[in-house]
Amino acid sequence: MSEFWIYFQIGLKHVLDIHAYDHVLFLIALTVPYSFKDWKRILLLVSVFTIGHTLALLLSVFGIIAVKANIVEFLIPITILITAVFHLFTAGKTGKNESLNLIFFVTLFFGIIHGLGFSNYFKTILGGTATSKLLPLGEFALGIEVAQLVVVFIVLILSYIVQTVFRFSKRDWTLVMSAFVIGVVIPMIISSPIWNR
Repeated sequence: MSEFWIYFQIGLKHVLDIHAYDHVLFLIALTVPYSFKDWKRILLLVSVFTIGHTLALLLSVFGIIAVKANIVEFLIPITILITAVFHLFTAGKTGKNESLNLIFFVTLFFGIIHGLGFSNYFKTILGGTATSKLLPLGEFALGIEVAQLVVVFIVLILSYIVQTVFRFSKRDWTLVMSAFVIGVVIPMIISSPIWNR
């Protein structure tokens, strides 16, 4: 049970780490246009992201895929930027159901990119034989899923408060938060080590 808790906590801390807030930024960008009534869609999106994240770790841990760290570190804020810009331009528009499949595919892809960003660190803490890596990966993925749901729940509560107490429209809330995420992520892209080639 203690080993389960170790990898579960690593998953929790991976998402909730105040110094590595890129994961939280992505979740904010992903969740901001939704409300509590959209809980099924949000749960599905978060789970798709976790699947992509875990798939990337799996492929990396077993040596099937290897991507240079500076490329991944550049792509992570790009994925956040794309998500925020998408919601910035679709805020308040109807017909979002038509783009649901695209959102799921993009979320899966973004999960893979984010997973690759953590793969080197995860490989160093794992060690052991190939078969002994599967259970820790599952425990880690569960920690990520729970932490993501915590972040999403907080974003939804803030959304509810802002829209009911302060009378923001859903469109305005989406615009403000998407713009906020864009404002935070652009410096991350500019300071990426990829430019130092």
